[in-house]
Amino acid sequence: MVTWLPALAGVGFALERWRVDGDARCFTGVFVGWRKYWRRLLPHSVLMTLATVIALSNLAFLAGRSGVLVVALFMIHVGLLAAAVTYHLALAVAAARKPSGSVAEWRRTAFRLAFTSVPRGTALLGAAIAAPVFSLVIPAGPLLLGTTVPVLVGLLVADRA
Repeated sequence: MVTWLPALAGVGFALERWRVDGDARCFTGVFVGWRKYWRRLLPHSVLMTLATVIALSNLAFLAGRSGVLVVALFMIHVGLLAAAVTYHLALAVAAARKPSGSVAEWRRTAFRLAFTSVPRGTALLGAAIAAPVFSLVIPAGPLLLGTTVPVLVGLLVADRA
């Protein structure tokens, strides 16, 4: 449950090898990538899992209330969650593009990728939201395509950055 960020980076690693080197072993490539990233990204993944649980519990609490301040706090939480999704998708893409880099370098690259250009950030967030929704018609679609399509879009967006 808390290894979602190393797994997302592993997906990016496999897709980048497929795009650049023509390596068609994407399924096993995810596991190879996961082994590369899990130690370095696990602390960040655990912290963000806790932060997400807290934010979602705050949203559940605020959903049952009314008032101007409640609406403002609710929207702030939604915005923070959207920013977190965009940033972590970009972090997985940054790690996939440069597996030998440091975590600090990946974070800087991810911040630039996610937040320094409105079209890039919008493409990342749009892919993260649209892919699971549009893949609902396919059995197990959100499970398989809900992560791979946004990472692939992120890799394509990073090529143009």
